[in-house]
Parts: sequence; C-alpha cells; structure tokens
Amino acid sequence: MNYFLRYQRLILICILIIAAVLRFGLLWRGDPINDEVLMAFRAIGLVDFDEAEVQTTPMEWFDSGARVAPNIPDTYRIGTGIPWWVRISWHDQPPLVFLTQNFFMRVFGEHPWAFRFPSALLGIASVYLVYLIGRKIFARESNSQVGVGLPGEFAGLFSALFYAITLNAVYISRTGMQEPYVIFFILWTIYALLRAREQKSFYILAGIALGLGILSKYTAFFLGVPLTITWILWHDRAAFVSKYFWIGVAFVLLFISPIIVYNIGLYRAVEHFDFQFSYIFRQTHPVWQVEPGKDIGTITNRLHNFIPRLIATNSWVFLGLFVASIIGFLWRLLKSFRATLQQYAFLLLWFGATLLLLLAIGPAYRFLTMLTPLMALSAGYFLSFFLQSRHSSSSRELLRQLFFTAIIVFEIFYSWNNQIAYYPKGPEPWLASKVRYENYNWGYNELDAYFENEFSGRIPALTFDLRYVFLEKFRQAAIDDGLRKGYAPFPALVITYGNFDKAGKLWALDRLHIYHAWPVISLSDYYDYLKTNGADFYTRSGFKNFYFVIPINTVSAPEFSQLITGIVPIEIKNPRGDTAFLTYKK
Repeated sequence: MNYFLRYQRLILICILIIAAVLRFGLLWRGDPINDEVLMAFRAIGLVDFDEAEVQTTPMEWFDSGARVAPNIPDTYRIGTGIPWWVRISWHDQPPLVFLTQNFFMRVFGEHPWAFRFPSALLGIASVYLVYLIGRKIFARESNSQVGVGLPGEFAGLFSALFYAITLNAVYISRTGMQEPYVIFFILWTIYALLRAREQKSFYILAGIALGLGILSKYTAFFLGVPLTITWILWHDRAAFVSKYFWIGVAFVLLFISPIIVYNIGLYRAVEHFDFQFSYIFRQTHPVWQVEPGKDIGTITNRLHNFIPRLIATNSWVFLGLFVASIIGFLWRLLKSFRATLQQYAFLLLWFGATLLLLLAIGPAYRFLTMLTPLMALSAGYFLSFFLQSRHSSSSRELLRQLFFTAIIVFEIFYSWNNQIAYYPKGPEPWLASKVRYENYNWGYNELDAYFENEFSGRIPALTFDLRYVFLEKFRQAAIDDGLRKGYAPFPALVITYGNFDKAGKLWALDRLHIYHAWPVISLSDYYDYLKTNGADFYTRSGFKNFYFVIPINTVSAPEFSQLITGIVPIEIKNPRGDTAFLTYKK
C-alpha cells in the first residue's frame, strides 16, 4: 500500500471529488420537510417569523400595527415598533446560517438546492479538515512491525475517505440545517489548536473558527469552549500569557457580540433571554409555554435511544469498523495503559465532550452527525494499520485490497441509495436507512413546482392583508417586482385542507403567501370570510381562479367536497409515480 504515500496528493484530490459528487449530486432531491425549512424560510427575508403559533417572536411582539394572535399574552403585546437590536439575531438561533442562506438564495433563487449549497461546500471542506486532523494527530505514530515511516498520512487519507463517503456525513451535508456549519467550524477550531502547539499564531484562527461556530449554533459553544480550555490546560498552559490567544478570544467576543446585544435587549424588554438561553437558565415566560424541540425525554430515554439511532444513521459496515477500532484501542490500553492514554488523549477528550453534549441535547439524527468525524478518524486509523504490512504474500495483499475496495464501494452505494436515489432499495438496515425519512420524497417538491409553473409570469391581482406590518414589505416588494417585469395580474386564490406536513406546507405554500403575495388560506379561513362578509364575498372581491389543494392521505370532509363537486382533479405525483396531492382548479 505504499503507493498511497507516493500519490497521496492525487488520492486526496480524488477523495474530495467523490465527496463533492455525493454532496452536490442531484442536491434538489429530497423534500424540505425538516428543520431546514425553519431556517431557509426565515432566511429568504431575514425575518424572524415562520407562522409558528406556539413560538411567537420579538418581531411579532413589537410590531406596531399587528393584528395579534390571541395566544400572545398582553404583557408581550408591546407594539412600540421593532427596535434595531431585534434585527441582529433570531429568537431561537444565532444569525450566521440565516445570513449565509439568504446570500445563496439571492444568487440562485428560492430553491432547496440553493439553501443546501453552502452546507455541501462546508461538507467538502470538512473532509479536507478531517484529513489534516488525522495526519496531525497520528503523525507521531509508528508501526515497527510494518516499517512505515508516515502512518499519519495513511490515517489522514483513510479518515478523509470515510468522512467523504459515509452516510451520516453525506446526509447532513445535503441539508440546510446548522450542523454542517457547526461541524466545519469545530473541525477548524480543533485543527488550529493542534497547530497552535507549534505556532502560537494559530490561536487567532482557532478564535475566528470558534466565534463563527457559535454564531452558527449555540452547540458550538458548549462543545468548542470546554474542549479548547481543557486542551490548553492539558497541553499548553503558556497559551494563557500569549497575545495570540487573547487576540483569538477577542475574535470570539467580536463574532458573538450580536447574540450578546440581542439577549441584553430582550432581557430589558421582557425579563428573559432568547428561546435557547431561557431554556438553559430555566427562566419562566408566558409566551413560550410550548417548547418545540425540547421534548428530548429523560436521561434514561436518551441513553436508551442512543445506540438504535446510531444504527439508524450509519451503515453496518462503518459501524463495524468503528467498533473494531474501539476494541483495538482497548487492547492497546491493556498492553500499555499510560502511553496509550497519553497518545489518544485529545481524541478521548473530543469524544467525551461530544458524548456529554449529546447526552444533554438528545441523540436526534442531526445531532449524531457531530460524532461522525470522530468515528471516521477512528475507523480510518484502524484500517490504515490493517492494510499496512511489511511482510505479506501477494495473495494476502490482494485479499486486503479486495476487502478495502468492497468496503469503499459499499459505503458509496449505501450513501447514494439513502440520500441521492429518490427511494432506497433493499431492507433496513442492510441496504436502507431510516435517515432517508429526514428528507423523504413525499411530493412537496412537485407541489412546489406545480404552483411555480401556474404562477410563472403572473402577479396576484388580489391579496389579503398580512397579520404584521413587517410582513407587508414583502407583499409590496413582490407586487412591485412583478409590475416592473411586466407580469400579468392573475386573480387566484389557493385554499388548503387536510393533513399537510407543517414544514412541507410552509415551504411549498405559505412561502407563496408571505413572500410572493399570493392569497393562500385554509379551508376554515375560507368559510370564516364567507360568514363575516357574505356568501358572494370572493366573487364580489374579484377572485376568478380557485385552487383547492388536499393531500391524498386526507379524507375529504363534506364542507370541502361541496366546493369541488364536478371538478376533475389534477394529480400531483411524487417521484415514485404515486399521487401525493389533488388540486381542484376552477
């Protein structure tokens, strides 16, 4: 296997190309139906609003002309106008991911592949960082039995290869969630810390990376800060008197200053911090009694779910290699406890910090992806030793190469089958994975495409007033843009009914209403308008084109059926060819 060393640069380039194909390939596939929608929807207009009735936001509380939802307590109906600090962060997340996705959607348009694009880029960069970290951590390794002088290069390449092709790394890089950002910035921080032992100026890069990580998601703080401080106390206490360390600290504070200012302003206004910090500090507030995403169960539940969810998000081959690497570590620990512990101290520290974080926040599929770089490093290091040999017959060498090739081919297939193929083939967990349901192809992309085609080259002839003044600018901007482009007015009304996925509907339909001024209302609101304004309200208002939309898994109620009597439905099919939605157009 010495050709790995001779052609390491070429091999690394090939690994990065494979990573790019698995991350960018057919990136638009997979319905936006998870938390990526809650990020991307708000990123379009850089506005802290996503139609969440149970989690209203400061922008809603301060809106001066709001027709306020009844679930907002009087003490939160401030209505004095939105202060400047409300616009520099969000009530539940820091601002960097929103800002990044906004930029890419401005460039490429409001498409799932546009808000996923930066995640894919960071996923490829993370593969390279895993290579650098593996090479650095294992650089001092020696293997007297096989006589290889630079096993760190082997381990770095194999670790990068596994991170490039294994399912959990591919999955998270193909979503518009925050974890790809957190993983990238944590890896960057770790690599900078490793280099800082030799060159103190790398503490500046560590501070920049950590600050940007925290600005992406708060979990970067709870992973990166304890890891950094513990590492310095263990390996480089002199860093505390280095100017480069304190410049790095200054960069962290600079990047997180919007979060600090936002929380100070929020506390002065309503006497509690944002959604995440108020949860951490157990602050009481009448406006967020329901806390979506915090129902993670007891510690016992989290421990009980950890292994099954780890199995559900990784191939059995990759998990087998990871388990083998743990056994190998324990064997070496028995042989030489102190030397082995000292040798793997940083990996153990990193692994322990990540496990503690997962224990605190719960082993959700997307959170488990933060373990994947560590698993790739462990599996890559184990395989690098397995494949190196000084004295072996040609037949054994051939068997090792066949074994290695089979593993790589299977991992690439497994990732493709469960993330790029529309629907995975084969049984779980041997060929298919539950992680596919995180962005399953139910048909919401096709529903989105249907209305994009219907409204192409048109602007709404009639619109409904929006609940908040801060949303009116989007309605007016959409109309002004359509008029400037010479679009034809189209008097359409979209009525929805049935069992929609909330995130899927938010992206495919509510986005049309909020950002493009198209009237989209529920069936109950449709009848409420009739009760209030008379049976001829819609025709009197000038609506001439009606779209009644219902998911196929919903039984049509009498009040819906009477509206569609005699209309032949338009079937909107998912990629498998099954009807997902019915649209009645009249």
